[in-house]
Amino acid sequence: MNLLPKSHEEFKTAEYWNTFFKKRGRKAFEWYGEYPELCSYLFKYMKHKDDILVVGCGNSTLSMNLYDAGYRNITNVDISEVVIKQMRECNKSKRPDLCYEVMDVTKMTYPDEKFSVVLDKGTLDAIMPDTTDATLEIVDKFFKEIQRVLRNGGRFVCISLLQEHILKKLVSYFPTAGFMFRVSRCFEAEMKTKEEEGSTIPVFIVIATKFNKLTQPVLEIALDNGPPRRVQLIDEIISAVNSTQESALICNTLYKGSVADVGEVSLDLYRAGETIPRYTLYVVDEPVKNKKTFAAFIVPQGRESDWFFSTKEGRQQLLKSTQRDRLAIVILCREQKYENLEGVKKEINDSVRNLAPIGLGANEIPFLSLGADVGKRIICCEGTSEMSGAYVVEEIEDENSVIYRRLIFLNNQFTIQSEARLTISKSRRGKMKKIIDPGFLACEHHIYMSLGVSSLTNIKEDREALVIGLGGGGLCTFLTHCFPKLKITAVEIDKEILKIASEYFGLVQTENLNVEINDGIKFLHDSSENKRKFDAILFDVDNKDSSLGMSCPPKQFIDDSVLKTVAKSLTNDGLFILNLVIRNQALRQGVIDNLKNVFKFISSFTLEGDVNEVIMASMNSFIIDEWNKRIKKAAINLNNQAQVEKLSTNDLINVSKLLETLSIEN
Repeated sequence: MNLLPKSHEEFKTAEYWNTFFKKRGRKAFEWYGEYPELCSYLFKYMKHKDDILVVGCGNSTLSMNLYDAGYRNITNVDISEVVIKQMRECNKSKRPDLCYEVMDVTKMTYPDEKFSVVLDKGTLDAIMPDTTDATLEIVDKFFKEIQRVLRNGGRFVCISLLQEHILKKLVSYFPTAGFMFRVSRCFEAEMKTKEEEGSTIPVFIVIATKFNKLTQPVLEIALDNGPPRRVQLIDEIISAVNSTQESALICNTLYKGSVADVGEVSLDLYRAGETIPRYTLYVVDEPVKNKKTFAAFIVPQGRESDWFFSTKEGRQQLLKSTQRDRLAIVILCREQKYENLEGVKKEINDSVRNLAPIGLGANEIPFLSLGADVGKRIICCEGTSEMSGAYVVEEIEDENSVIYRRLIFLNNQFTIQSEARLTISKSRRGKMKKIIDPGFLACEHHIYMSLGVSSLTNIKEDREALVIGLGGGGLCTFLTHCFPKLKITAVEIDKEILKIASEYFGLVQTENLNVEINDGIKFLHDSSENKRKFDAILFDVDNKDSSLGMSCPPKQFIDDSVLKTVAKSLTNDGLFILNLVIRNQALRQGVIDNLKNVFKFISSFTLEGDVNEVIMASMNSFIIDEWNKRIKKAAINLNNQAQVEKLSTNDLINVSKLLETLSIEN
């Protein structure tokens, strides 16, 4: 039998409720939990001596249970004559003092300050399905009646699902009317619903305590198992409740279904009272109907920027490698402190369990990780760049005890802007110190950009390169060490970046390496006007506006006018080398078309397991075999030079597989 209303509007009418209870008969109808799940909360705010008014009582057994628990001064009211008659008949012999009266809660006939508690379980939700003027008028009358019949120090106890419009109405009325206002969460009621129906909606209990003289608003929330927490703003209550509801929706979706069709879902976990998340969880699913395996993967500090953990593609690959049907990937947030791996497991265990698919909730959830600890993160420097915002320079240690120093912009925390590998050496006085390894290229695209430079070394003895975009200076440092005769001019628009590169990433300006603080495009135009020529021009510039679908370079750097300026600034045998990061193939083709309008020859290197692509463009035409031979020769030269200059003991590029990554853009 379908007893649900046809529309929300029906909840407000006495006719609907009369029809509902006639169909329901004597079977109790409980909103949002029954007495066993609610009693621990009610006992906190209701004493046995209280005069209690239960508004919109329906045929709930709650008042009967309270009566049997020793509460004797209980008055129940409802707009439905049918249900009041049923409840009087049901209780007249066993609970003769339990009072039931037909009454409209918006115009009660009780004297002022008659009750010390007004208890509402679902009535407000029923009479406020929307925010129309007519509805708000009814709710205002209801609230004014509650305020009128409550004594000073009395409590309005409201059990509700707290839809956003209802919560906003509550917080707009009671705190301004001099009530202390608290929102708690009824966990037991939620768990009972989940056990019986396979899903749950957060159930809240609002406690508004009346005071005649309250000098300032008192606002509290208790949405976890800890004590209530005082907040300053009403918006903090609204935000906390909304976050709780959104998280529950995600958990319900994961419990009963799959997110394989959307790729993944994510949520943040906070400690009570904190505004900075402690963990970020990503949940990924295999496209199977009945999920039988589930695990959580804890990412050590400093490794969250790895491709496996920082990208959707990487997280999907991690799921496959763990051979689980569902995987929760746990990121430890950089602003937080963590003692050890066992402490992290204990802290997130309940949250992870809530993400389990149906049938696995009671099972032990295995935790996976890269090692036996949570990793190490040391903050070297924090600051703010006018161009890129807040940043941090930090050191992390991997599972092999290798130390890396990284520059991270906090508006894009999962992307490593620059990275250096550190070696430990002993000074003459016996002190240990950290040294930047000049042979370390963190980004594979820097190796291929160096390959382009290497292809020029057999053409001229005196070579000069222009690098637009300094970053931590790793590419420039490597090139100056690998090719000692090469002269490099690096252009960086952000003076803070130069400071970071010099102080933390080992960049040293010499007669062969000069850094200019300037706009890259302006520098190019000025150089062209002065007829300055370069053997190689390298663009390694990130795009601050990610909405364009292109991470590198900014769109204006591949405009027709800029590319023509690049061409004019190259020597006859010069090479334009571009780091391109773009996911949309249509956008990529547009970039290639722009390049073809200016350059006669274009080749590209697609990097395995990376979104970067290195484009090399020339004003000269090459036949494919000629270009292939040149690139192979350049790779051999690069490997040899790196070993001669003691930058690497291994080949930087696998020459035999090099051409597999090479494409000629016809």
